[in-house]
Amino acid sequence: MTTPLSALPAGQAVALPDLSVISFSGADAATFLQGQLSNDIKAVTATQAHLAGYCTAKGRLLATLIVWAEQDGDGYLALVKSDIADALVKRLSMFVLRAKVVIRKTDAVVTGVLEDGATVAPSFSIRHRDDAIWILAPSPEAGACRWWRIGTAGHQEAQDNASYLQAWQSLDIRAGLPWITQAVQDLFIPQTLNLDLIGGVSFTKGCYPGQEVVARSHYRGTIKRRMACGQADAAAVPEGLALPGTDIFDALHPDNPCGRVINVAGDAQGKLWFLLEVQLADLDSAKFRLGSADGAEITIQALPYEIRPPVQ
Repeated sequence: MTTPLSALPAGQAVALPDLSVISFSGADAATFLQGQLSNDIKAVTATQAHLAGYCTAKGRLLATLIVWAEQDGDGYLALVKSDIADALVKRLSMFVLRAKVVIRKTDAVVTGVLEDGATVAPSFSIRHRDDAIWILAPSPEAGACRWWRIGTAGHQEAQDNASYLQAWQSLDIRAGLPWITQAVQDLFIPQTLNLDLIGGVSFTKGCYPGQEVVARSHYRGTIKRRMACGQADAAAVPEGLALPGTDIFDALHPDNPCGRVINVAGDAQGKLWFLLEVQLADLDSAKFRLGSADGAEITIQALPYEIRPPVQ
């Protein structure tokens, strides 16, 4: 059984080996990133990071990144999932050509820190202290204040504990923050992962890979699938089944999958939390099941932001 993050004392850190940091250095770094990512790099600063996606030419996400400017110099840094970091560096480097940009995975150590009290700062706000970068992570509810800490060494009190890692990841899920991992690359456009709802897409910045597909879906209002949050009893899920990329079924219409798992993590109460890609039309009627039509029941849970279009 996992341990809730709230069991950690304030100031305690959680080792996050699943996250890596990529650097983009050089005089052309801003121009290069502006032409590659879904968000407007001109809005990124050393005190405010932004969420962004990196897509194929068909608009399918290969990565989600949290990007910010270096405090000194003309470079940028990006937080990504570790299992795609090396391949992402290799792919992006193919498009550098004659631009003055050096892309590399850094040796930075990422930890998560929970602090007492709420904060009025927006998500992805940055502060610099104790020779580290602190980025405010989104939280599922008011009163939670959690930070990604990025430094050359881990927080001195960091717990390298799989249960704490799961607890931290479950808060990402409940906050509606999607992470692209290797298992779900090239499956979703940014809108089906709600990036347009949480500040991860600019529709005015200009071209980037997949921009035409993303813009067309936005302006034609054709987004029929969205990311939702779900919960299941861990005891009902066979070991190894609750994985990113697993199909979701509707017990009322069992013949074909109706969705897919994006991210999953456990909590201390024996529950599994999921981010799921599903049809908006199914949210009020489907009986979601994991892996098969008679698999573990998944109940839809509220996200801290609205995913349905407003009633006209």
